[in-house]
Amino acid sequence: MYRRRFLREAGAVGGAAATVGLAGCAGVGGEPGFDVGMLASAYEPRQITVSVGDTVVWENTSARAHTVTATEGGIPDEAEFFASGGFDDYETALSMWQSDFGGRLENGDRFEHTFSVPGAYEYVCIPHREGGMFGTVVVEE
Repeated sequence: MYRRRFLREAGAVGGAAATVGLAGCAGVGGEPGFDVGMLASAYEPRQITVSVGDTVVWENTSARAHTVTATEGGIPDEAEFFASGGFDDYETALSMWQSDFGGRLENGDRFEHTFSVPGAYEYVCIPHREGGMFGTVVVEE
C-alpha cells in the first residue's frame, strides 16, 4: 500500500492544498503508520477513501478506550463484517463490550481491516456512539 508515501510526498510538493489533506495524517517526523486516529470522541479523519484491496489501519491516539465496529446494515451486502476484537456481527460486539469491554483498543493499540468489496462502510466506537463517534470508509474500484 503506497497511499501514505504518496500523501507524504504530495505534501512536500503540493503546497497548502496538500497540507490541508494531510492535517489528520501527518505525524511528527513523517509517516505515522496509521490511516485513522481516534481522538477522545471522534475518528480523524471521519471519512477516508481507499481502493479495493487496501488495508486501513486505525490507531487509538487518545487516553480513552475505543472500538472500531462496523454498523448493522452499514456495509455492502457482500462485504465481510469487521470489528476490533474479531467479532462476527454487531450484536456480538455490543454484547461483548457490555459484558467485558470486548474489542477495546487502549492508547497506542491498532486495528486493521482489508477491504475487498467496493462501497461505503460505516463504523462506530461502541462506548462513544451516543456522542456521535462514527466514521466511514469509502472503497472504490
